[in-house]
Amino acid sequence: MIQKFDASQPFTRADAMAAGVDPRVLRTSSYRRVLRGVWIASEAWTPYTPIFSALKLHPRGAVATHFSAARLLDLPVPDSPFIHVTVFDPLDRRFRAEVKSHVTTRKISVTHRHGLPCTSPLKTFVDLAGHTSLVDMVVLGDAMIKKYVISVDDLVEYCANSTDYYAGLARLAASYVRKGVDSPMESRLRMLLVLAGLPEPTVDFRLYDEFGNVRRRIDLSYPHLRLAIEYDGRHHIRFGQWKGDIERREDLGDEDWVILTVIAEGVFKVPEETIERVRRKILRLGGGPLPSINPAWLSHFAA
Repeated sequence: MIQKFDASQPFTRADAMAAGVDPRVLRTSSYRRVLRGVWIASEAWTPYTPIFSALKLHPRGAVATHFSAARLLDLPVPDSPFIHVTVFDPLDRRFRAEVKSHVTTRKISVTHRHGLPCTSPLKTFVDLAGHTSLVDMVVLGDAMIKKYVISVDDLVEYCANSTDYYAGLARLAASYVRKGVDSPMESRLRMLLVLAGLPEPTVDFRLYDEFGNVRRRIDLSYPHLRLAIEYDGRHHIRFGQWKGDIERREDLGDEDWVILTVIAEGVFKVPEETIERVRRKILRLGGGPLPSINPAWLSHFAA
């Protein structure tokens, strides 16, 4: 009997043959290979297709975890060469070069995103603690707090109560997570300064008008010094937004705020220069004395 066949969903060679499809057509441009032995119609491809395909290979109950869960949750994490799937019985693992199968006997919190099962944001945070850097973990945590109905206290408490293997590393990362961060680059810039031993800048400081309405938001700042530190990613934004940023900075300057602007190269290529720029500015504005630069930042940012 010819079985129902939907090429818009990941399928195996066996699925195609059972539906009466000649396997040779899988080599045409109409289909796209996702994993070894798994295809999908080319027009049906989405960024989540590889995760969907990996889950399809496993028995019912398999869950996307680690980096793959973060992708489904639309959270920023480094690229991983594997699709991560967790099962609850070693016999349920399915091996492919592109798939990393994990096994656990613990009960885990599961949610659904983009129609696929994955670990909850909090569980994903703890799982990733042993697989990515401290700075990337803080980027993840800052974004998670912004995107989901989770407070910093919720995250800290979850990590403190977790008995998972990497819970200690997760607790450390959670201690640096802050509310109100707008972008991964702001997280990285803040961590660069903190790990270098500089005072931690205030996140999302707000200036109010006489009616109590928010008049200005400053990404990172030392309010007592009236020093604003802003990441400028203007090559990634529309001209209108860039123009608005310029006007906002001019307004701050009119109010005797000092604005120190940092671009991507100041974090990735010459982080030591950024540290020194901020340090000098703090001292000139009367924010000293300051300790010597902590070399700990080198292991997180130096090329």
